[in-house]
Amino acid sequence: MPIPSHCRTLGRLAALLTGITLASPVLAQSPPAAPAASDPRLLEDLVAANRILADQGVLDGFGHVSMRHPERAGRLLLSRSLAPALTKADDIMEYDLDCKPVVDQGRSSFLERFIHCEIYRARPDVMAVIHTHSQGVIPFANSTVPLRPMFHVAGFLAAGVPVFEIRQHAGLSNLLIADAALGKALAATLGDKSVVLMRGHGDVVVGPNIQVAVYRAVYTDVNARLQAQALALGGQVTYLEKEEGEKADRVQQQVVMRPWELWKQKAMQP
Repeated sequence: MPIPSHCRTLGRLAALLTGITLASPVLAQSPPAAPAASDPRLLEDLVAANRILADQGVLDGFGHVSMRHPERAGRLLLSRSLAPALTKADDIMEYDLDCKPVVDQGRSSFLERFIHCEIYRARPDVMAVIHTHSQGVIPFANSTVPLRPMFHVAGFLAAGVPVFEIRQHAGLSNLLIADAALGKALAATLGDKSVVLMRGHGDVVVGPNIQVAVYRAVYTDVNARLQAQALALGGQVTYLEKEEGEKADRVQQQVVMRPWELWKQKAMQP
C-alpha cells in the first residue's frame, strides 16, 4: 500500500529535527568548560594546590583556594563548591570581583567566596588566596597568645598575624564571611600581612603566587603546632625577630618550588 504523502512529509520533518538535535551545539548538552588561560599549567597548579593542602592535612572537606586570573586582574579562578581533594580542572570557575560567576552552568559557589574577592580588590600584590580551618591555628585565633614564628620556614609570620573578630562587624553570627561587607572587613584586618586568623573559624593566607601561598598555609599550621608544644614546656620561648623573619622569607620564596614539586607529585598520584 502506498504511504500517504502527508506521512512521508512528517517522516522527513522528524528526521530533519533529529539531525538538528544531534548536530546543534546549542541543543546538545556539553560539560562545564574550564576558564580559558594562555597557559593550561596554571589551572593544573590551582587543582594541585587544592589537593596538596588536603594531602598535607591543612584542608579537609572544607576550605578553598583561588588565584587571580593570569590575564584579567579583575577576575579570579576558584573551584565550584566541592571538597578540595576532589577538585579537577573542569570544576574551576571564573568570577569577577563582585563574586559573580562569569558562567555558572548551574554549578554551586562557595558561600565564603567573598573572602577571595575582597582581598584581591584590596591587595593588588596578592595573586593567590587560601582559606583553611587549620586545627593548629585555632588556639591562637581564640586566645590572647599571638602566633609568632618558631623557625625560618615560617619567617613570614614575623611581620605579625592579626586576628579577625567577626563579632565586631556582625554581632553573634554563624561566623561565615558570606557577603561583601564582611569580606571587606576581613581584608582590612589582614592589611599588608600574609596571614590573618579568624576567631572560632580558621585562617586566611595570601601570596604573590599559588606556590608561595600553599607553602605559607602549610607552614602556618606547622608553626602553630610547634609553638603550642613550646609553650606547653613552660619555659621561655625564643621567636624569630622581625628582621630575621624578613630575611628568611626572601630566601624561602626563592626555593619554594622544592617542597611544591614534592607535595604536588604526592598529591596528584592516581
